[in-house]
Amino acid sequence: MVDSYLWGIVDRISSEAPIPIVTVSRQENRIGGAANVSLNLQSLGATPVLVSMVGNDPKGDIFMQLLQKSGMSDAGILRSDRRQTTVKTRIMSGRQQVVRVDEETAELISAHEEALVFERIESLVEQQNFDLVLFVDYDKGVITQSLIEKVCQLAQSNGILIAVDPKKRNFNNYSHVDLFKPNFKEFKEGLGLSVDKSDFQSILQAAEKFKEEKKLGVIFITLSELGVIISNGITQDHFPAEIRDIADVSGAGDTVIAVAGLCLAANMSTRFMAQLANLAGGLVCEKSGVVPIDRERLKTEARRIKTSL
Repeated sequence: MVDSYLWGIVDRISSEAPIPIVTVSRQENRIGGAANVSLNLQSLGATPVLVSMVGNDPKGDIFMQLLQKSGMSDAGILRSDRRQTTVKTRIMSGRQQVVRVDEETAELISAHEEALVFERIESLVEQQNFDLVLFVDYDKGVITQSLIEKVCQLAQSNGILIAVDPKKRNFNNYSHVDLFKPNFKEFKEGLGLSVDKSDFQSILQAAEKFKEEKKLGVIFITLSELGVIISNGITQDHFPAEIRDIADVSGAGDTVIAVAGLCLAANMSTRFMAQLANLAGGLVCEKSGVVPIDRERLKTEARRIKTSL
């Protein structure tokens, strides 16, 4: 998807309705969604190959140009005449987000489009050696239950690890994956739970039950200001949130799954995975807008984590 920003200042209230008027001084487009996860992976030194579908429309052209500018491969991107490219437009006044406008198609891709996506994935797996398949599900319709099953089978038959950042529609369609990372809202809605975010024991109990039912390797739940919970079936841990000067929480989840996925691929401990991903998510929240993690700053901050383990 495309993350579009209109930057300006609010200097008066409209006479037409009780709403602020933003005088725009700058406009900027960035790649977002799963592409932002790819940017984070790239920033951390990995070589991501993004697989997705955008519209055969002007906003799709913008996305392709931004992807090319980022230096990432476009080998996994397909274009559709049936779908419009998702665009999230955030109107900003200083560091404050005033409103967000979404343009998107969220219906499921057709059976023919799904076949094209899977064929592209198969081709890429045949051509390259991958360490990790990362599902970044934004509920925009490209990831279907059938596609999940086929890609997981393909990954497992090729010895490729699987990590998932789920959304509600497909929440229960993932099984036998190595890392499952919902946020609290997704976890609560996905399981139909009535539990408070501060009730760590109840969350862990529900997580363990779900983990056993779905045969998950690691379940990692982010709790925003309350930190993160992680379990690998042997150890369970809660780590509080990193204290930061928060400017914008947009994109923090993208950074968390990117870091956690790479920790999984590097065979790091679940404790280190949780702490490093938690730290990285806090760092990107200090920046306005959706931005990838700064590797050098993360390395500097991570030294104290490694010392404490």
